Amino acid sequence: MTCTALLTFDGTAPAGIVDVDVVIPVYNEEAGLEVSVRRLHRYLTDRFQLSWAITIADNASRDQTWGIACRLANELAGVRAVHLDERGRGRALRAAWLASTARIVAYTDVDLSTNLDGLLPLVAPLLSGHSDVAIGSRLATGSRVVRGPKRELISRGYNLILKATLRNGFTDAQCGFKGVRADVAQALLPLVEDNGWFFDTELLILAEHNGLRIHEVPVDWVDDPDSRVRVVSTAQEDLKGILRMVRRLAAGEGNLPRPSRRPGRSELGWAAIAICEHWCHHHRAVCASVRRPRRPHWTGRGRCRGLGCLRGPQRRRQPPRHVLAAGPARPA
Repeated sequence: MTCTALLTFDGTAPAGIVDVDVVIPVYNEEAGLEVSVRRLHRYLTDRFQLSWAITIADNASRDQTWGIACRLANELAGVRAVHLDERGRGRALRAAWLASTARIVAYTDVDLSTNLDGLLPLVAPLLSGHSDVAIGSRLATGSRVVRGPKRELISRGYNLILKATLRNGFTDAQCGFKGVRADVAQALLPLVEDNGWFFDTELLILAEHNGLRIHEVPVDWVDDPDSRVRVVSTAQEDLKGILRMVRRLAAGEGNLPRPSRRPGRSELGWAAIAICEHWCHHHRAVCASVRRPRRPHWTGRGRCRGLGCLRGPQRRRQPPRHVLAAGPARPA
């Protein structure tokens, strides 16, 4: 694994633990960074009910992005900046999320294409413990999306290929609007190998593969015409990533340790689950009998008790001969 230097400038960032840390990964974004950060800061200050922090994650920008990020961290309360000496959007997110002390780590693209009113519905199920990962979806029912036909076709085609090869349950792997519980991120991120744009998809595939619950939020999304994403090259890298994930899962890789499959469950809970699995595996007949009660009948060992019969479904048999010979019981 490549070691990446992480330079942090806290400025006026809060020292305690906050509920949500919103990370903005940036690379050569000197033109629009300040406007986006101030807009996000104003929204969180005026309309967001939870405690929060903003982290600007600069991954080896060559322009004035890092200088602007440091100035914003110094001027705005709750903002900090981190700098990595290597490129990679996924690398920046991994470093910022692992270094965060917040209960929920999230991220949004620097262009703020996603309406910020979706942030609270995104993090609410994570804070309650209902879900482990939350994603914004531009393809879910109820979403409102404004973008060109080319990007719409590429996005839908990519998600169809993903569903056909890996049979995932989530609808939109690439929307730049996601959140993860901090304990889940600490367990899951070491398994994610990609450092670029496929980082999101790999994170979701591994989360679903390990039985983690993914919550989807329909979002309002407006395409940024000045986006720095190279659609064709990114799509090619994503296809390579899909093939790599198919091979990894086929080889039995990408599994979390058993106690971490559902972070937050106690060891006693996992023991109870293991006992139930063992019992159901070795006593299928009992389980089937409980689901479909039937009348007691005669077996080779005498009259059964109905629900506890291990012989499975069978015809009702006649009583043994010595019982028939004795005739019906006489009243006393």
